[in-house]
Amino acid sequence: MLPTAQEIASTSGSTAPPAITSESAVPDPQTAEMSTSGKKRGKNKRKPRAAPSSSGQSKPSKRKPNRWADKCMYAELLEMSEDHGPDIVADGIPHDIETGWVAVAPVPVGKRCLAVTHQTSGIPGVVPNLTLRSRVLGKPLMKAFPSPLPPHTVLDCILDEHWRENGVLHVLDVLKWKEQDITECETPFRFWWRDTRLSELPILPPPADAADAEGGAAMHAQYRFPHPATLVPVPYHTNTSLAHLLHTLIPLTRAPRTVMVTKRAVPSPHAAGMYRKSAADLETVPVQLRSDGLLLYVAQATYEPGTSPLSSWVPLETYSSAKEDVEMAEVALESPLRVFERLVRRRLAMQEGASVIPEVNMEEEP
Repeated sequence: MLPTAQEIASTSGSTAPPAITSESAVPDPQTAEMSTSGKKRGKNKRKPRAAPSSSGQSKPSKRKPNRWADKCMYAELLEMSEDHGPDIVADGIPHDIETGWVAVAPVPVGKRCLAVTHQTSGIPGVVPNLTLRSRVLGKPLMKAFPSPLPPHTVLDCILDEHWRENGVLHVLDVLKWKEQDITECETPFRFWWRDTRLSELPILPPPADAADAEGGAAMHAQYRFPHPATLVPVPYHTNTSLAHLLHTLIPLTRAPRTVMVTKRAVPSPHAAGMYRKSAADLETVPVQLRSDGLLLYVAQATYEPGTSPLSSWVPLETYSSAKEDVEMAEVALESPLRVFERLVRRRLAMQEGASVIPEVNMEEEP
C-alpha cells in the first residue's frame, strides 16, 4: 500500500541525529536539555527562550574552571622597612625566623608550573605520562612527554628559563605522590619526601634532539631538548639562624648554581651517520642555573594553594611595572636581597650586643 500524504509529510519533517562533539566543546543550548532516555516528551513543551533585555546586556556564560588553575602555593613579597628605631620587630622580617621557618635557596629563574602525571598503559619512561600546566590558568605548557615519575603524582615546579639547552625542570614542592596526598604534611617533611623520592627514580637516557623528534635534521651547533628530562630539587635549609642566613644562605642566593646534566653529544658533520647508529654518544656537562631569589616557608605550615602568607619571597632583583620603569629610569632600584641582608646583619649585631652595627660593603656584586 502506498503511504498517505500525511505519512510522507511526517517522514520528510524528521531531523537527523546531532553531530558528536568533543567533551571540551560548549553544548548547544537547544540540544543540551534534550532527554536521553528515549521516551517521548509528551505534552510538556520546552518554554521559549526569553528575549534579551532592553539594556542590551547578555547573561555571561558560566564556564567550568580548570581543575589545575591556581593550585600552586604562591609566596607573598616580604615587605621590609629600615625606617624604625631600636624595635627590630618592625623591620618586616619574621620575629621567629631562626626557629619557625625553612629557607629555599637559590630559587632558579623560570616559569612556575604544576607537573601532573597520569596512568598509562605503555612502557614507563617511553610513553608520555607527564603534563606541565601553567600556574594561573592550569593550561598545558607543552605536549605530554615521558618521565620516570609514577602515575597520579603532582609536583610544584619551575621550568628553567633555558630548559631547551639544559633540559632542567626544578622541583620546588610536592602535592601528591602515587595518589598519596602530601599537602597536609609540614614543610620540612614535604621537602624531605621530595628529595628522597626523586633520588629513587630511575635515570632515563636523554631524548632525541628536538629537530630529530620533529622529523628534521639535527645538525646544528647545540643539542636541544624536546622536553625537560632532568628533575632537579631546589635546595632547602632548615638552619635559618641569623649567622647562617648572613654568611651562607644570602651569598648562596646571589651566586648561580651549578648542576650536572646528561645530554646527547653533538656530532661533527662528517660523523653524522656514525652518530645516528651509536647509542653511547652521551656526555655529562655542568650547567649554570641563574638565581632569582630566596623563599621562606613557615616550618609548621601545610601546603596552601593560591597566594599565601605562609611563604615569603625575597627576590634578587626588584620587580617593577612598565610605568615605574619610565618614572624611575634614572633611579637605581635597590635589590630586596640587599635590604634583607642589612636587616639580618642589624639583628645579629643587636643580638650579640654590639654597640656599632656593621655596615654592608656596597661594592659587592648584587
